[in-house]
Amino acid sequence: MSSTEVFKNYIDGRWQDSSSGGRIEVDDPSNGEIIAVVAEAGPQEVQLAVAAAHRVFRDRVLIDMHPYDRGRMLFRIADALDARVEAIATINCAETGKALDLAYGEVQTAIRYLRYYGGLADKLEGRSIPRGANLVDYTLRSPFGVSAQIVPWNGPLELTARSLACAIATGNSVVVKSPELAPLSGIEMARACETAGVPAGAVNVLTGYGQTVGQALIEHPDVRHIVFTGSAATGRTVLKAASERIVPCIMELGGKSAAVVYSDADLDSVVEAVRIGSFLNAGQNCNNLSRLLVERSIAGELLHRIKACVDGLSVGPGCDNCDITPMISQKQRQGVERACQTAISQGAKVVTGGTALAERSGYFMPASVFADVERQSNLFKEEVFGPVLAITTFDDPAMAVDLANDTDQGLAAGVFTRDIDRALWTADRLWAGQVYVNGWYVGGVETPFGGVKQSGYGREKGQEALDGYVQTRNVGITISAPRDPFRQSGAV
Repeated sequence: MSSTEVFKNYIDGRWQDSSSGGRIEVDDPSNGEIIAVVAEAGPQEVQLAVAAAHRVFRDRVLIDMHPYDRGRMLFRIADALDARVEAIATINCAETGKALDLAYGEVQTAIRYLRYYGGLADKLEGRSIPRGANLVDYTLRSPFGVSAQIVPWNGPLELTARSLACAIATGNSVVVKSPELAPLSGIEMARACETAGVPAGAVNVLTGYGQTVGQALIEHPDVRHIVFTGSAATGRTVLKAASERIVPCIMELGGKSAAVVYSDADLDSVVEAVRIGSFLNAGQNCNNLSRLLVERSIAGELLHRIKACVDGLSVGPGCDNCDITPMISQKQRQGVERACQTAISQGAKVVTGGTALAERSGYFMPASVFADVERQSNLFKEEVFGPVLAITTFDDPAMAVDLANDTDQGLAAGVFTRDIDRALWTADRLWAGQVYVNGWYVGGVETPFGGVKQSGYGREKGQEALDGYVQTRNVGITISAPRDPFRQSGAV
């Protein structure tokens, strides 16, 4: 990457500069240095991209393509990413700040999404409905048209692949709005589409700001489907605009996920879940483990173990595969530090961390753990989106479930116990889109993912995701009654 090269938007099969000449500088979160410059898309680029995508839909380019061939096309995109996996992982690490191994895993997961949905492209079927004599009736599972996909910065390549693959598999055309803080992964996806021979206009990738490009996309009259991953606040804005035109949406919003730890739990498993679930990617994951609800009798021992683990985590740039990597931006780090100061003012006890690492270049926030977090406090209820864990104790299972469900979010939850009956009882009552048992991030590409309550609706991942990219249409046919062949021949 070079800061002198300007990376352009991918529109209608061509690389195009911004009509305004605007630029967005991309920095490395570990040191704040500029690593790339991208063209700043604006409303005119939105018009061009949507027009291209709408043409592809209107002309039935993907709809009339054999579903098997749409799947093969997704496989070719995956192959193009696979051919450059090391380079793309390095780019992803540099623009997001995440650990290099984690970035490599993101590229591999993106490839898996493309191949998974490529394999499902020819398996999405309608059904025949029996309605008696002289009637034939069947259903079609049809695409919506132009799918606008607004991608977050914490997993820019993986989440682009996740929604793009579903859209193409089902015959929708796509306009991706890459995150301005991490737009380079989207450019890599566009390169892979170009290499794979995706029809011009079927996939378009714009690099621009949410308040301009994102807003213009969701308001465009030819956009008939919206996929959004991000904060609940921005999600409400998207939904308000979509409601004006009655556009269906898939919304994957924030979380405040809790894990219930019973006294019989394997504490080593709990500590490992905290290490990964709370602090991977500097805690910048929508379904991270942000609240730990611990049975009172083991709280002291578990807290001691967690502190020892957290204090031993390495802090540094993602390229060195450190445990605690930088946050995406100075603004994001400042927000997390404010949340920590508010927690202290509301009576939470600092176990470790809580203050930004000002002596380091880059946007580093240490792994922070708070005990005695009360249920009425901000830290208990509001998403921080950083490496911060809140610990609260409980006395019985009913209290644990009540605490876990006492937020407006419901993206993920977890339970730790050796008692299978208790695990199943608790999992059934934790009101979240996915529940992890004796681990964290237990789901995979094949498992449905999404929220309840204010964490959104619709599902990504798994076979269920395809349901959000199609609409069922019905065809009913009246046929003429056949003449009785015996009566025609005079037979009796």
